Amino acid sequence: MKVDIWSDIVCPFCYIGKRRLEAVAAEAGITLDVTWHSFELDPNAPTNHSEDLATRLSKKYGRTLEQVAEMQKGIIAAGAEEGIHFKFDIARSGNSFNAHRIIHLATQKGLGNEAEERFFKAYFIEGEAIGDRDTVERLAVSIGLDPAEVKNVLDTDLYADAVRQDEAIAQQELKVSGVPFFVFNNRLAVSGAQPREVFHQAFQQAAQ
Repeated sequence: MKVDIWSDIVCPFCYIGKRRLEAVAAEAGITLDVTWHSFELDPNAPTNHSEDLATRLSKKYGRTLEQVAEMQKGIIAAGAEEGIHFKFDIARSGNSFNAHRIIHLATQKGLGNEAEERFFKAYFIEGEAIGDRDTVERLAVSIGLDPAEVKNVLDTDLYADAVRQDEAIAQQELKVSGVPFFVFNNRLAVSGAQPREVFHQAFQQAAQ
C-alpha cells in the first residue's frame, strides 16, 4: 500500500506514528510503499540551540518546567509501547533542513525509511546534534549513502526545492497544521500519531 508521510525528525509523535504504522502493517500482512515528505516544525531554528529542550519548550508553550516534564513523561510512555526509549534529557535540537535534504537523497537511492529511522534514533535516543552538518553527514554515510554524494548535497542547494515543495503541498493543498500526516493510496488522510486501531481502519478504507 502506498503511504505518503509528512514528518519532521525532531517530532516525537512522528517517530511514534512511524512505528505504529509499521507494526499495524506487519500484523495485517500489508507491504508498505512509503514516501517521506518534509515538514519543518521550526524552519527558522538555528543550527544548534543554546538552551536545553525542556527550557525551550517551557518558553515556547508558556509552561513550567514541571509541566513540560509531565508532558514528556506521557510521550516517553507512549514511545516505550512502540519500542522507542526517548531520552529528552540529552536531546540536542537544531535546524532539520539539511537532514530533510539528505532524506530526499536517500529516497532517490531507495533508503528513505532507513534515513528517517536513523535520524529519529540519533536525535531522540543517542543525543546527536541533529542540526550539525558533520553529524548529518556522518549519519547519512552510516546508512549506506555515498560519501561524495552526501558531501555534494550539503555543499550545494541540492534538494532544497524538494523540501520547500513538500512543505508547500502540505500547507497549501493538504492544509496540514501538524505532523505526522499520513495519506493512504492518495485518497485517505490521517493526522497525528493515532492509536493502532485507527491505522487498521485506514488500511481497510484505503484498500476498498
